[in-house]
Amino acid sequence: MGARYARQIAAQPIIGDADGAAVVGGCEVRAPRHLGELVGLLRGEADCGLPRGTTPEPAPPGRVPDLGDVRGQEVPRRALEIAAAGGHNLLFVGSPGSGKTMLAQRLPGILPPLTFDEALETTMVYSIAGLLGGSALVGARPFRAPHHSVSPAGLVGGGANVRPGEIALAHNGVLFLDELLEYPRAALESLRQPLEDRSVTIVRARRAVTYPTDFMLVAALNPCPCGYLGSAVRTCTCSGAAIGTYRARLSGPLVDRIDLHVEVPALSYQELARAEPGESTATVRDRVAAARQRQCARGKGWNARLASAALGHLAPIDAAGHALLERAAARLGLSARAITRIRRVARTIADLEGSADVRAAHLAETLQYRVLDKPVNP
Repeated sequence: MGARYARQIAAQPIIGDADGAAVVGGCEVRAPRHLGELVGLLRGEADCGLPRGTTPEPAPPGRVPDLGDVRGQEVPRRALEIAAAGGHNLLFVGSPGSGKTMLAQRLPGILPPLTFDEALETTMVYSIAGLLGGSALVGARPFRAPHHSVSPAGLVGGGANVRPGEIALAHNGVLFLDELLEYPRAALESLRQPLEDRSVTIVRARRAVTYPTDFMLVAALNPCPCGYLGSAVRTCTCSGAAIGTYRARLSGPLVDRIDLHVEVPALSYQELARAEPGESTATVRDRVAAARQRQCARGKGWNARLASAALGHLAPIDAAGHALLERAAARLGLSARAITRIRRVARTIADLEGSADVRAAHLAETLQYRVLDKPVNP
C-alpha cells in the first residue's frame, strides 16, 4: 500500500514555468514534469530528456496611440512631456470631451522603454496576479485605468490571498484615474502613502505583503459640477459655492502629491480645424530620453524623487527665482511640499532645455501648471 501510494505521488504532475525561471539568467533551468523526474534529476539519474528553459524576449509592446493625433492643446501637451521627462504626477482639469483621456493614453508612448530590471519587477507582479497571459516577460510599461467604482481593496490590493491591486499593477507604468472625484474618498486617500513611499504593505491577521508601486499618477476631473467652467463652447451654470464644495472633495494632502495640474480647454470646431497636427510621439520621446539621461548622469534618480535636501545643489535658484517663488507662495498659499514639487518640476524643465541651472523662467513656467492653487472665478 505504501509503495503504491509513493508511486502515485511520484507521478503527480508539476506545474512549471521553465521559460519564466530562465528570465533571471546565469543558470541552467530544467523543468521536471513530475516528482519522479525531479528525484531522478537530483540523483543524477534523469539528466536528459527534460525540458530546458530558454531566456525569453520581452513581449513586444502593442501599438501606442501617437501624440501627433492631438491637435492644439499646446499647454497640456507640454505638461505631458514634462511629466514624462521627470516622472511627475499630473492632473488634467477640463470639460467633458476636451481631450483629457486622449492625452493620458499617449503618455506611455513617450516614456523610455522598460529596462530589463523594470520588466522583471513588473513581470513578478503580473505573475502573482495571474495576468501574464502566456508571456514570460512583460515588455511594455503598464497603463492601468480602473473604473471609478473600484473599491479601496481593488485599488490598493487585498483579499484573502492578498492579491496586488491596481497601483501595484501600474508599477513602472501609468495609473490613470478618469473622473477623479467620482472615486470613493477612502480609495483616493489610500493613494497618499504609496505615492510617497513607492510601495504598499497590506497587513492581514497572519502575514504582511509588500508590493512595489513606483507608478506615475495621471488623473482627470471636470472643473466644476456641470463640467463647463471656463468653457468657450458651453456656459457654466454652477455657483461659486457649488464649485468650492465640489473641489473640496479632493483633499489638500493628495493635491500636494500631484506635481502638475493643468487646464485642458475645450476647443471649438473652428479652432480644431485650424490647428496643425502636433509633434509625433517619436519626436517628443527623444527629448524625454535626453532629459532623463541628464538625470541619470547626476545619479540621484528621476527629478520627481529628488529629496528636499538635494535640491539645494542640484536645482539651485538665483535671486530672481527666489523672489518669484516667495511671491507665489504668499499669493497662492503654497505648502512646503508644494514648493518642493515646484522646484522639482522646474529642474525637469531645465533638463529639457539642456540647462545646468534652474532659472526664474523655469519657475515661472512651472507656476502655470498649478491650476488648483488659484482662486475659482465662476
